[in-house]
Amino acid sequence: MSATKRRGLGKGLSALIADKESVDTILSEVKSNEKIENISLDSIIPKEDQPRKYFDDEALKELADSIRTNGIIQPIILRKQVNKYQIVAGERRWRAAKSIGLKEIPAIIRDLDEVDVAKISLIENIQRENLNPIEEAIAYKNLMDNYDLTQEELGKAVGKSRTYVSNSIRLLNLDDSIIKLIEEGKLSSGHGKVLLGIKDKKEQIDTAKKIIDFGLNVRDTENEVRNTKSKTKDKKGKNKANKKEPYITDLEDKLMRSLGTKVNLIIGNKKGKIEIEFYGDDDLERLLDLITD
Repeated sequence: MSATKRRGLGKGLSALIADKESVDTILSEVKSNEKIENISLDSIIPKEDQPRKYFDDEALKELADSIRTNGIIQPIILRKQVNKYQIVAGERRWRAAKSIGLKEIPAIIRDLDEVDVAKISLIENIQRENLNPIEEAIAYKNLMDNYDLTQEELGKAVGKSRTYVSNSIRLLNLDDSIIKLIEEGKLSSGHGKVLLGIKDKKEQIDTAKKIIDFGLNVRDTENEVRNTKSKTKDKKGKNKANKKEPYITDLEDKLMRSLGTKVNLIIGNKKGKIEIEFYGDDDLERLLDLITD
């Protein structure tokens, strides 16, 4: 497919997104010539490029409990695919029904082309904001790749700023383990954006663990990353500017043996300082006793 042709599809996409009212009609109304049928769950397949990849187990369980008590109130929407039916809307209901052992599910079979399906998918999954941040980022990236869109064009199409789209897609540059944590809701997209400021993958992962262990919010995480960068910069600067003379290293060793802890001597042109590490109040009191005796 040529770039020119794909660009045309991109322009068409904006029109599809703008037509939200007709999409809501497709999703909610049963037309006069349609009927609700009970379709075997085994004959239904999910849409391969469905943006949603992660389904919250707890939310699915709640939906399953509701279906067990009240039944399925709104039928899912399917379209015929050779010997199977493909889900257009309602995959969560289908999954929940399977989880409680139902054999059939009420559905409406519609003759929809790829344009209609794209329209529904975009509205239902992006504008209604029921995707996690990683699914949203993947959806944006796929749309850009498939329709040859710029971030600016895509932003206009889905009602988001170019910066929003850009920041969303950047989350995919995080380490895979952090991406999984965002998918699972253990980290927010805000945490992810801050973590992108850490280039070293190991540091990125360590900071992510710290966020979860200590319940750090986004502002706390920004401070943590800022402090980490500052320490790394200072350390590199010291290592570069202060290649320690052997006699300084010997002095540090003597002090460490005497005090029983790490000691760092910083020698300047006319003055210097001694850094003594301690680990808790008891250790500090021990050092004070040693120094003041």
